[in-house]
Amino acid sequence: MKVIVDDKIPYIREALALMGVDAVYVPGARMDRALVCDADALIVRTRTQCNASLLEGSRVRFIATATIGHDHIDADYCAARGIRWVNAPGCNAASVRQYVQSALLLLQRDRGLRLSGATIGVVGVGNVGRLVAEMARSWGMRVLLCDPPRAERGESGFVPLERIAGEADVVTLHTPLTYGGKYPTFHLADEEFFGSLQRKPYFINTSRGETTDTPALLRALERGDVAGCVIDVWEHEPLIDRRLLDRCYIGTPHIAGYSADGKANATRMALEALASHFHLGEVPSITPPPPAETVLYSTSLSAALLQIYDPTRDCRALRDHPENFEQLRGDYPLRREQQAYTIEIV
Repeated sequence: MKVIVDDKIPYIREALALMGVDAVYVPGARMDRALVCDADALIVRTRTQCNASLLEGSRVRFIATATIGHDHIDADYCAARGIRWVNAPGCNAASVRQYVQSALLLLQRDRGLRLSGATIGVVGVGNVGRLVAEMARSWGMRVLLCDPPRAERGESGFVPLERIAGEADVVTLHTPLTYGGKYPTFHLADEEFFGSLQRKPYFINTSRGETTDTPALLRALERGDVAGCVIDVWEHEPLIDRRLLDRCYIGTPHIAGYSADGKANATRMALEALASHFHLGEVPSITPPPPAETVLYSTSLSAALLQIYDPTRDCRALRDHPENFEQLRGDYPLRREQQAYTIEIV
């Protein structure tokens, strides 16, 4: 069996070796038809477009993407060719929650946004949005949830996007990227949306860059319709809009979900799917390394959480070298979530 693996997927080489799989590791963007023609399986990230251009004429019958998102996989083509594919839903939801939490704490510390009593509009309430909503409530925020497909299915507790535009102090996007159907999310945040904002909210996007119309967001920032923005995902990555990067309160290179914990989850889920499909047996345990310091002493919980993860570090790295967008992602340093630490308030 030949398996081709994106060489930036962490913790996977040792696990595959223990499983007896001799894999080929290559940069995800360099996977091409000649390379995959005799492969049985691919393990990829979002940088590999799994479509006819890559797969036509190959013997690939299984694809695992170690990501929540799957818009880089042509599902219709795979179905027509009998290629099974799986993603890793929820794998890095806690990591994105950590990123949004840190951004909110920084806005409170540096911009005067009082979290307790503020209204946050969570657009898209799947694995990530649900955790973000729970986190926001824990800080005393009033939470408005918007998820039209779930509302249409009869689920309760959701409000239309127009209400979020009218009442939210913070708007955060957590939708997949879709182009068709009744509720497309491509340019969900467009000129009409930004023009309808009533409270000059902060705008956060950690979902997909194309859910936001970049020129429309820039105009909203110029007009003052948006108080500031936190952008982790960008249209046309890695060729990001430098004007938006300059205007962001925080701008990072698509790493909100890049905690070591989230990466380990994604790798494990991809390997479990591979093992199930090819009857390979048990997947070895995948545990990220511990942080350098496991006990943190701080004057408050919020300060401790920013010690654990402060996204301004990633923002400075991107602002210093925006041309290195992909390298900053590929060589991302170890980042652990809260459960890896003991916090002592002093």
